[in-house]
Amino acid sequence: MAQTTLSVRMDEDVKSRFDAFCAEVGMNASVAVNIFVKKTLLEQRIPFEISADPFWNEANQAVLRRSVAQLDIGKGTVHELMEKQDD
Repeated sequence: MAQTTLSVRMDEDVKSRFDAFCAEVGMNASVAVNIFVKKTLLEQRIPFEISADPFWNEANQAVLRRSVAQLDIGKGTVHELMEKQDD
């Protein structure tokens, strides 16, 4: 079977962490990507759920912008983080 090359750009730290994971489970990144591609073709779908992180939705970002604006003009309360301890 003829081979070809797929070139992918990604953050250097992400690649390093992915390479480390792959090594830990006994494969390299090329094998992992091939598994992903073959599974995608077999199932005719991305083989895992993809969803947006709700933190980044526009409504939440608007609340965050208003909160930051309030803090910028000196309106806000400093709270100390207190973790609940198990009895």
